[in-house]
Amino acid sequence: MNTVIFLILRQMRVPLLLLSAVYAVATWGMTVIPGVDDQGNIYYMDYFHAFYFISFMGTTIGFGEIPYEFSDAQRMWALIFIYITVATWIYTIGALINLLQNETLKRAFTEYQFRQQVSQIMDGFYLICGYGDTGSQLVRALRSTLTQASVIDISQERMDALVLEEHPMTVPGICANARDPHNLMLAGINHPSCECVVALTDDNAVNLHVAISAKVMNPSLKVICRADNLEVEANMASFGTDYIVDPFETFARNFAMATHAPHQYQLQEWFRRESGHELTDVQQIPKGYWILCGFGRFGQALHRQMTAQGMEVRVIEPDRTRSGLPKDTIYGYGTEAHTLIEADIKRAVGIIAGANDDSNNLSIIVTAREINPDLFQVVRQTEHANRALFRHCGAHIVMESSDVLATKIRTLLTCPMTDEFLSLARAHEDAWALGIIEQIRRISPDRMPEIWEVAITPDTAAAVSDALAAGTEVRLEHLTHDHTDRDVGLGLIPLLHTNEKGAFCLPSQHTVLAPGDRLLFTGVYWARWKMQWNLQNAVALHYVMTGESLPRTWFGRLLARRRQEAEAAL
Repeated sequence: MNTVIFLILRQMRVPLLLLSAVYAVATWGMTVIPGVDDQGNIYYMDYFHAFYFISFMGTTIGFGEIPYEFSDAQRMWALIFIYITVATWIYTIGALINLLQNETLKRAFTEYQFRQQVSQIMDGFYLICGYGDTGSQLVRALRSTLTQASVIDISQERMDALVLEEHPMTVPGICANARDPHNLMLAGINHPSCECVVALTDDNAVNLHVAISAKVMNPSLKVICRADNLEVEANMASFGTDYIVDPFETFARNFAMATHAPHQYQLQEWFRRESGHELTDVQQIPKGYWILCGFGRFGQALHRQMTAQGMEVRVIEPDRTRSGLPKDTIYGYGTEAHTLIEADIKRAVGIIAGANDDSNNLSIIVTAREINPDLFQVVRQTEHANRALFRHCGAHIVMESSDVLATKIRTLLTCPMTDEFLSLARAHEDAWALGIIEQIRRISPDRMPEIWEVAITPDTAAAVSDALAAGTEVRLEHLTHDHTDRDVGLGLIPLLHTNEKGAFCLPSQHTVLAPGDRLLFTGVYWARWKMQWNLQNAVALHYVMTGESLPRTWFGRLLARRRQEAEAAL
């Protein structure tokens, strides 16, 4: 705010001094020029009345001559200064309009407003660097959980889009370069409520710089970065970046998983999406001979993962100078029929259009389908604006980097235990994943149920914490049964249990809980709501554990205590 005031005073210094001087001289003149009162006596106007008259004269309001009619000398003085004050006001107003259009002042005032909005955030929030396709999806996902965020993006157009978004709370945003540590400080990187910095810009160098700045300025912050370059990823990992998300490697790993463990892939897809989305069927990706068009970072990641699974992959690439090309590479774009025929497309079971151009990718799919209609088609989408085109292109899988990043990072931010569970799930057999899928289908046949975490702490599980402090054994089954009928299980599945000994998938109902334990559940909404009774209400927990209903009123507890004393006396 000091900068804003300084800029205003510096730009308005001459107009304000000139206006003050004109009013001072005009007021002084009215006090020294003699006038005549209603008795014909000479009088001199005092400074209050003189300033009052000059004030409405200078704005041409024209209340009249006060307190008596003016003499000719007073009228001449007033006549001269009417034009002088009007001209001075025109000059001052022009200077003020020019000041309001000053980009430096607007920038300073915007920074002040942004700083004030960030400083007023009381709950935990995330600093999002980059409001492109991924950043906007992530902010919308956070909005759905009423989680606050502050946003930096170098594009004013994107910041305008943020303002136009219908958010249930104010999302502070500023058009600025995230490379500048000053801008990161404005966005709250040192704010006590800032929990995580997420670097999602399109520039690897900027994301790297943000990660370094975050670790230097606030080492306790969790840092999540987007990267699609192996050297940058290695650099980020070298100084302790918590999560490095590469959309190409992430998709390639999941795609390879889908070929040999389709139910594992299905489980990943379900749990990465938000609660309430439609439960999709298992994706059957054929094994055999594949054609891969484009050998950039995306194509290289897929080629590496697919060949590791023993699949035969033929590459089509227009750039002969690209490093690492397989020996049997066919040079071309893949949009031409003769190139695809040369790659033996009639023998292929699937094709991947992975070029860095949406038009080429769509052309590849259309041309390939005309030659071999039975192909399994995977297409890469690079521009979010083309989503409608790709939705109707008929491909079996559409890979959009922003969607891959947003779903992965949303999970890391809103429910990190989900990511931990999915990582552990990869070590199990596909039949194990199928068992979980069948359980989910039983409690929620069409839509993905809710996913939530529970921490055994006094704040989130008061009744359980009190019972454990009193030496009572509390087991997992005590949380998963109805507090109104302990013989009825809640519609949920315990997915993960973590304690000081490690993390365990699908924990047993007889698992004994301890302070500080964390649990991950999936289930219907009413099951999550009813579980809160067991976690927070001592009466409900006691009933589920023992089958006895404790009195809920003071008088009831008094009668129960007297009854116990009487029984003890007998």
